Amino acid sequence: MKTTVALAALSALAQEDRLAAFRLLVEHAPDGLPAGTIAQRLGVPPPTLSFHLKELCHAGLILAHPQGRFIWYRAELEAMNCLVRYLTENCCGTSGVCDPVCAPAGKQAGTAARSLSTPGATRDAPSPGCLPATVPVAIHRRSRS
Repeated sequence: MKTTVALAALSALAQEDRLAAFRLLVEHAPDGLPAGTIAQRLGVPPPTLSFHLKELCHAGLILAHPQGRFIWYRAELEAMNCLVRYLTENCCGTSGVCDPVCAPAGKQAGTAARSLSTPGATRDAPSPGCLPATVPVAIHRRSRS
């Protein structure tokens, strides 16, 4: 996962209603929920929720799919797992032995330090099993009028 993609995902989750919506959708994975149900459960007005869901979609954390008159949203679990892997891929990287509490799933103790010394390895290298980064990062600025 590229750093810019991780920043977009973390930025999208750094708001209370968006984080709550994402967590609700993870709870209801893989089917997801219609927008109206999400708004009702979170107590968020539909126009506000629509804005927040759009931000989560742009960050690649959720997908929207129309079903009849409704738009259903579902969590992109692979994107969530890639973000967690990205955040933990260098844990205990300088110690040579990873604390079992810190070790990412599927990583053996000591592999974090070895991965840092791999020739050509960079922070932006895709993690194994992660999809290539295709999420555009947009910087939103409010216009001053």
